[in-house]
Amino acid sequence: MTRASLDKQPHEVASMFDRVAANYDLTNDVLSLGQDRVWRKEVAKAVGARPGQKVLDLAAGTATSSLPFAAAGAYVVPCDFSLGMLQEGKKKHSWLPLTAGDATKLPFKDDVFDTVTISFGLRNVQDTDAALRELYRVTKPGGQVVICEFSQPTWAPFRTVYTEYLMRALPPVARAMSSNPDAYVYLAESIREWPDQPALAALLQKAGWGKVAWRNLSGGIVALHRGTKD
Repeated sequence: MTRASLDKQPHEVASMFDRVAANYDLTNDVLSLGQDRVWRKEVAKAVGARPGQKVLDLAAGTATSSLPFAAAGAYVVPCDFSLGMLQEGKKKHSWLPLTAGDATKLPFKDDVFDTVTISFGLRNVQDTDAALRELYRVTKPGGQVVICEFSQPTWAPFRTVYTEYLMRALPPVARAMSSNPDAYVYLAESIREWPDQPALAALLQKAGWGKVAWRNLSGGIVALHRGTKD
C-alpha cells in the first residue's frame, strides 16, 4: 500500500505517512514553494503560547510544528498516529514528549490543555466530527482550538489555477522529492475534496466550539480557524 483512499481508513493513512516520513518536511517545503513556513508562523502567532501553558499539537508528524510552542516556554505534547513520523521526530527532537494517538480517541484526560492545535492533519482523519469533539473534550474551559488547513481560494480564477497545480504539477514534483509520490496524489485529492471555510466553521460549532472565526492565508489556499471552549 503506497497511498490511502479518500475514505481515510486509519491504518492506510498511518502506513502512507510512515513511508514518507524521512523526507516529509523537505518535500512540503518544496511543494508549497516555502509557504508552509509562513503558514506555521501564523499558527504560532494564533496559538500565542506562553510559559506554563499546556499545548497539544495534534498531527504533529516529526514535531517540527511543535518547536515554536516549546520555544515560547509552553509544555507542548506533539501527538500523531504515524509511528514512522514520530520516530523521525524523536531522532531530531528527542527532548519532546512525542506521543502516539488517534485524533478520534485521544489518550488524554478531560480539560487538560490550554490550547489544542492541528495543522494540515484534520482532513486526513476519517471522522472529522469525532476529532473536533475530542479536541473539545481535552481542552480546559476557556481554552482554544487553532486549526490550520488547506481550503478554497477565494478568487475564482486563482482557484482554477490552484486546482490545476494540485492535480498536474504536484505529482511530478513529488516523484522527484519523495520516496512515495503516490501519497502526494492522495494529499492533492484530499485537499480538493475538503470542506471550504464556512463549512469547517459549521463543523466546529457543531462540536461545541464557540466564537468560531477564520481568516484566509495565501488567498484562501490555507485557512486558519479558531474557536474557544466556554
